Amino acid sequence: MTEPMIVRAGIPAPVERVRRALTDPADLRVWLAEHVEVELPERFAFWGRTTPEGDAPHQRLLHADERTLRFAWLLDGEETTTELSIEADGDDRTILTLSQTHFDFQDVITGKSIRGVLQTYWCQVLANLADHLTGRVPTPMQDYTSTDMRVEVSIDAPASKVFHAITDSDAVSLWFGYRVDIEPYEGGRLAMGGFDDNPDPAKVLEVVSDRKFSVDWGDGGVGTWELEGAGGKTRLTLVQSGFDQANPPYAAWGGFLSGVAELRRYLEVPDWKPIIMA
Repeated sequence: MTEPMIVRAGIPAPVERVRRALTDPADLRVWLAEHVEVELPERFAFWGRTTPEGDAPHQRLLHADERTLRFAWLLDGEETTTELSIEADGDDRTILTLSQTHFDFQDVITGKSIRGVLQTYWCQVLANLADHLTGRVPTPMQDYTSTDMRVEVSIDAPASKVFHAITDSDAVSLWFGYRVDIEPYEGGRLAMGGFDDNPDPAKVLEVVSDRKFSVDWGDGGVGTWELEGAGGKTRLTLVQSGFDQANPPYAAWGGFLSGVAELRRYLEVPDWKPIIMA
């Protein structure tokens, strides 16, 4: 078995508030899942449309104390182990470390196992936790029961700023947390990891200043960002199309959605810092 996947997040809330949010059913139904059942120290379960294989609860609580929550999670026939641990980083910030076993990046590429979504799934979840604890409306999460991906969010920034933030290489690299090089014109390239390290970049299909940005991801389909600005705010609609309907790229979609969550914070939060830590 490979080493566990580790994700660290800086949550802008006191450690005791984060601890409560990890175990309180009312909190969990906002940032984690549609359906939650918690009876510590015997039970911690969640399921629903936005949970991978969320037709029923598939978790088994292993351990819970003041700083750690650990549970087994049956996914694609394998019992994985998830652990969330927290530590104070000053009075008003908490470092949350998530450990997840049975994650293989090849499953992201091939879509062979639902476990391939785990990295982007947890990034979505932790971004939602941060938004919830700071009084912000969480970004919609991936619906794993649907073969469509169309999400609308409102951003408290004019369309010109949003458009710059999704088409400028340096800006995208900041909020996405990963180097992205973009040639923002029709026929240009978009390279995750940068032009020097990506021999097969995506192709920019359409650019309409402050209105639309469309990218052909190859087998992953076409991603289109549509902007409608009014009164200093922007309605951003993200649509994915042209993918294999029998094998939707859920892992990539989760990455887009966790990115949108950080994009919103990047444009709206004073003294912005990314939630997911390098």
